[in-house]
Order: sequence, then C-alpha cells, then structure tokens
Amino acid sequence: MTTSPPLTAAPRRPASAPRRPRPLLSVRAVPPVLPVVAVVALLGLPVAAGSAATPADAASALVVLAALVRTLLRARRPLTRGAVIVLGLPVVGVAVAAAGAMSTGDAWTGLARYLQVFVLVPVAVLLLVRDRRGARLLLWSLVGLALWQGAIGVKQYLTATGASYQGADIRAVGTFGPSDVMGMASVVAFGVVAATGLALGARERRQRLVATACAVALLVPLALSFSRGAWIATAVACAAQLLLAGVRRAAAVFAAAAALSVVLVGGLGVGAAALEERLTSITQVTDSPDQSVVDRYTMWAAAADMWREHPVTGVGLKAFPAYRDGHASLALSSGSDTGGAGQEFRRQPLLSPHNMYLLLLSEQGLLGLVTVAGSWLALLVCALRGLRRGAARLRDVGLPACGLLLWQLVNFLYADIGGPSTVLTAVCFGLAAWWALSRDEERVAGAG
Repeated sequence: MTTSPPLTAAPRRPASAPRRPRPLLSVRAVPPVLPVVAVVALLGLPVAAGSAATPADAASALVVLAALVRTLLRARRPLTRGAVIVLGLPVVGVAVAAAGAMSTGDAWTGLARYLQVFVLVPVAVLLLVRDRRGARLLLWSLVGLALWQGAIGVKQYLTATGASYQGADIRAVGTFGPSDVMGMASVVAFGVVAATGLALGARERRQRLVATACAVALLVPLALSFSRGAWIATAVACAAQLLLAGVRRAAAVFAAAAALSVVLVGGLGVGAAALEERLTSITQVTDSPDQSVVDRYTMWAAAADMWREHPVTGVGLKAFPAYRDGHASLALSSGSDTGGAGQEFRRQPLLSPHNMYLLLLSEQGLLGLVTVAGSWLALLVCALRGLRRGAARLRDVGLPACGLLLWQLVNFLYADIGGPSTVLTAVCFGLAAWWALSRDEERVAGAG
C-alpha cells in the first residue's frame, strides 16, 4: 500500500506594490527645442506700427535663459572648441564698433541687437536643438509660419488690402505691415527653402509629397511680395540644395519649375504685368532704373565712402544715418513711401544701406567685416563639410540647414538686419550652427 505525499499549501506570492500612475507627459519627453518653436509661432501675430520690440523678441530672451538653465543642469561642456571660436568671433568686431558709437544709447542698443542676432540666440538654438527630431520640428514650424503669413499675403493681393505698390494696395506683406515689406517675403522664403530641403532629403514618401506641396504653394505669396532680393536668394538657395542632392534630380526640378512659372505668370496671368516689371528692374542698373534702385546704389556708394575714411573700425554702431547725407549724392531721395495694409501713408527714412556687408564695412570697418562675416563664412564651410560626411538619413535636416544659411548670406547683399522678422534670422543661424558645429553623436541622435 502506497501513501501519497502530504499535501502542502502553495507558496503565496508576495503582494505586488501598487503601481504608480504614469504621468501623461514626462518632463524628459518634452523637446527642449519648444521655446525656439514658440518664438517662430509668435511671429505670426500682428505687428504694431512703429513698435521697436515684439513678443518674439521677448521670447528670444527666454530662449537664451532656457539654454542657460539646460547647460547648468547638464554635466558636460556645452560647446565644442570650434563652436566657441566661430560663434564668438562677432563679439570682437561688434564690441570695438560699440566703443566708437556716437552716443551711449546707440552703443548699447546696437551691441544688444548684434549679440542677440549673431551670438546669443544662435548659441541658444544650438544648445536646445538636441537631435534630428528637434531640428525637423523647428524646420516644420518655419514652414507652418510661412504658410500662415503666405495665406494672409495672398488674401491681401486678391482683395487689394496689402501694402501700396505702384498706386495699388496689392503688395503681400502678411502681418508685418508696410513698414517692413521684407518681413513676409523673408518668412515665406525661409519656408520655401526649408520645405525644399525636407522634400529632397526625406526618406518617407508622405513627408516628401507634403514638403513638395508646401514649397510649390509658397511660391505664390513669394512672387506677390514683389521682393527682388528674396527672389534671388531663394533661387540660389534652392538651386544649391538641388545640386547637393543630385545633378539629375536638379535638372528635372529646374525644368518643372520653369514650366510652372510659365503657367502661373503667362498662362493664368497671375500679376503678369507687375511681376514682369519687377523682374526686369533687377537688371536695370544703368538703363532707366526706378527710384528704389537709385536709392539703393546711392547708399551703397555712401557706405563705401564712409569705409574709406574709417577703414579699420568704421564710423561706429548705428552711425550710418548721421554720416549718410555727408557721403551720399543728390540722387538719394528723402525716404521711401509706405502705406496700405491698414496703415496711413508715411515717409519712411532710409537709415541703412540695405546691404549687410556694406553696413558692417561702414559702421565696423574691416575689423567688423572680418570677424562678423568671417564667422558666417566659417559656419557655411563647416555646414557643407558636415553635409558631405553626414549619413544619408540626416540629409532631410542637413540640406535645409545649409540652404537657410546660404539664403541669408545671399539676401544680405540686398538687405540688412532690422524689423520684427530679424529674430527669425537668428533662429536660422542657430539651426545652421547646430548642423555645422554640434557633436556628431548629437546630430545622429534621433536619426532612426
């Protein structure tokens, strides 16, 4: 007779500790680039006429503060040695030019503006764009802002509620108003360049199609801005991105763009007469140029003359208006006429040469040109080098970063800093600095 083994009670499982509720949004999951995106979004708000500062400018100060806090919390050196040198170069020329300003107020305001646009905000963007995902988010925010401003601009053209142009209120200016006619043109151009780069570098078909559609749609408000400098800079930047992406693709896109231009301007008559006149005026330098061209070249000559008298350090920050009449010819008009878009007619004084390089040369001399523009050139070289050695999966952020920087450097031949949209220039310099100067592991992070 066999006996069965005694029954033993099954071991009790230890009571599991109650699970803590998962937070809906972890602090670590919040992209650190969001303060920069907020600056871009604030540029969609209407700009008050004659306002010296905007909500976007105030938010850019918070971006710098956020970057500083993040740097203090991270136990590592925030910038590489190359980044410190390249982004710190402008401080030298600007500080020397500020010492030679005509007044203490001009010195401090000029110094603050230059450091904001070319040093502090770019460094902050470099620190807050943590990886490829952050860069893509910032690029798409630029495209979104461009679509918003472009839609307002197209409506202004169709309803004749834009800025005054040749006696009609048809110039698309978005929310920036007639006092900053380059504002919407710059924003929309940034959107075209960013969307083109995203489309050329995208691996996903959906992103490629959406980015292409955005770039094509933004060509309409860009044309209706009647901004010759923005047209030229956009054409150069987009052509450069296409060539960097491949010669065959560039040839096909060039042919499609030419056909689209013929359909829009010639076939449909979208502002054909005004656009044709504006395009023709680009080459009319000596043969019956319009007054805006005369003013531009007269101020360029005046800036060059100032530099000849003060070749090393220039005439001082914000001193161009004071020296302008003493060096300009009688062909210079007293100002440009602005009006429309909800604002009354006013005569806007010509306070700069509308050429960033000549502004640097006249106010900061060779020292300022070498340090400030030299920093931009070094940034471009590093960005192109990073694109050459970067992986194919990073081209959707590398191409637009290089394109935005190139657009700005070409546009500086026809414009300078000033106006509400200037803070966007600082953001684009920061995005290019992230691509050109950040550590390789930070660029590759999030590239899957």
